[in-house]
Amino acid sequence: MSVSTAAVAPSVCTPLPVLGRDVTVPLVTGGEVTYAALDYAASAPALQRVWDDVAAYAPYYGSVHRGAGHLSQLSTDLFENSRRTVAAFLGCRADDQVVFTRSTTDSLNLLATALPADCQVFVYETEHHASLLPWRDARVTYLDAPRTPGQAVASLERALADRDPCGPALVCVTGASNVTGELWPVRELAAAAHAHGARIVLDAAQLAPHHPVDITELDVDWVAFSGHKLYAPFGSGVLAGRADWLQAAEPYLAGGGASRTVARRADGGVDVDWHTTAARHEAGSPNVIGVHSIASACRALTEAGFDTLVAREQELVSRVREGLAGVPEVQVLSLFGDDAPRVGVISFVVRGWNSSHFAAALSAEYGIGVRDGLFCAHPLVRTLLGSGPQEPGECGAPEVGPGEKSLNAIRVSFGAGTPDEHIDRFLRAVTELVREGARWTYRTEDGRCVPDRGEAAQV
Repeated sequence: MSVSTAAVAPSVCTPLPVLGRDVTVPLVTGGEVTYAALDYAASAPALQRVWDDVAAYAPYYGSVHRGAGHLSQLSTDLFENSRRTVAAFLGCRADDQVVFTRSTTDSLNLLATALPADCQVFVYETEHHASLLPWRDARVTYLDAPRTPGQAVASLERALADRDPCGPALVCVTGASNVTGELWPVRELAAAAHAHGARIVLDAAQLAPHHPVDITELDVDWVAFSGHKLYAPFGSGVLAGRADWLQAAEPYLAGGGASRTVARRADGGVDVDWHTTAARHEAGSPNVIGVHSIASACRALTEAGFDTLVAREQELVSRVREGLAGVPEVQVLSLFGDDAPRVGVISFVVRGWNSSHFAAALSAEYGIGVRDGLFCAHPLVRTLLGSGPQEPGECGAPEVGPGEKSLNAIRVSFGAGTPDEHIDRFLRAVTELVREGARWTYRTEDGRCVPDRGEAAQV
């Protein structure tokens, strides 16, 4: 995927209104401060526009595909119109299907159950666990972490050239890393996959909230993403793309909605005629409000103008990277190098600090929410930190002695709703913590680093 890294002129775009923008949190050192939500890569705050759309619909909620009443018909129309909105947002082809799921993880597990027999899957070790782990019933080739986009394409081409050309194959790749924020060469990887008779699924969980994702332009076969990263609440997700493997597979869940007709046989068994539409994999009562919220977010981002949103986010990325570069103790993690295009996701470690301790101090002393740990991408973080697969490591706040390596990192992430002040406060906090140390003592409790409420630190 090609994204310009040229300097952009200051934009006039202001942050999109999000829920929680005025929430205050207590500081361990006393007083309160407006919460700085800088953990967008885990769950982005819901857009105010999305929440308003959901609130407007809520009184009219009704069963979907089940009722003859007015509210049921209204809800069914809203559900199916949401499908069309998502298809347009993703640039789907005319014969693509949009299946609603619970999340990116759920979407990719659904696709894993739909793989043809003897399918070989190719996946980089750099993937989030949602796209690294679902392929348990397939022959999986794990590709080493590339150090340039060109290496990513070359290693995939070599692996595909060695495969059995007669069998089906699938490549799974992220669009933007949930650890480094770096953009992957999706279009080039899709071309390599198709040249060798393979298909490709794009994990767009971290890409879709930050950049346009067009299935046709990227020439990928499927796209998966989550609503909770796209400024929409309620635990819903999407798998969109080719229909044939999905139509040929057994339903992901067996139950009402997935079946067209069910009849008893003379021998006492049951015959089922399953749907061939997206409903085949949407058994049960669907998350109508969650689906509506995804469609609302798609419309809001499109109407705001992705070019403007991208330009402003790149300004924030530059400010964060320049600010962290001014603190020698900070090491920013990267696969592809400083010049690689990226979204607003940046991970780093601080020399002399346990990352969980640092993240706890950002929260308790500055009201800043970031993420620490291995980010559900353990092999990638191990590679970036130069650790071997046998080296102990865990998410949370492991107990480490003096001089021992802490195998975890800190991740700051932001997006369309991030105010400038949150970025300024974060950079000031990083500098002060490194230069002056924490103002409080911390301890590990239930795997988390938390302030010790009984004693202030000696500064």
